[in-house]
Amino acid sequence: MPHGAPVEKLPAEERLWRKQRLAAAFRLFGRFGFDEGVAGHITARDPERLDHFWVNPFGRSFKQISVSDLILVNHDGAVVEGHAPVNRAAFAIHSQVHAARPDVVAAAHSHSVHGKAFSSLRRELRPLTQDACIFFEDHALFNDYTGVVEDPLEGQRLAAALGPNKAAILANHGLLTVGHTVDEALFWFVTMERTCQAELLAMAAGDPVSIPDDVARLTYRQVGSHVAGWFSAQPLFDWILAQEPDLLD
Repeated sequence: MPHGAPVEKLPAEERLWRKQRLAAAFRLFGRFGFDEGVAGHITARDPERLDHFWVNPFGRSFKQISVSDLILVNHDGAVVEGHAPVNRAAFAIHSQVHAARPDVVAAAHSHSVHGKAFSSLRRELRPLTQDACIFFEDHALFNDYTGVVEDPLEGQRLAAALGPNKAAILANHGLLTVGHTVDEALFWFVTMERTCQAELLAMAAGDPVSIPDDVARLTYRQVGSHVAGWFSAQPLFDWILAQEPDLLD
């Protein structure tokens, strides 16, 4: 079984595992340059308190986050474990996504360069490449930018736009991805950011040709499943744990 393969654990073991993967995901975000000031957040649902989630403390660099830095936030937005404030946008968005999607363990959002550039086009991704087919008929557009998302009611509208999909493009804002594991949500974000970059490059170079819908659907079934997302993330997690083992502190 590959390193990091999900196995059944006791709640305390599962909680620690999710926090370790979450801290690693933040370090990866930092390595990939997905930080933009204090913006951006990744959450992991607590395995016992299902309306609570673990998240990064407000104002701490992705590049420095360790397991011990993570805070636990309840459905009212209060920090119930940890000693740092929560980003209000993180609560407004993620609380509503987790509430609307019981299947979602993790959600990731940040203001990555190509994601926010593509979001200004206010349209969905086209199936221009094999990797783009990961999102074929499985991502949404939240086409309503009204400023920083601080109101849970705005988060509800965002969650409704996301629907059952693995990802959403937030107009004039950035990207949001979700997964059944932290690993999956992390990989969807990384590859969606690169897919936005690839489409922007193709558009700048000429008139890109999309993959036919039937072929895109076939490719989606090959590369867009929960297991495919989890498995594709394993080399990234193995690498960051080898490079920065202090993230487990």
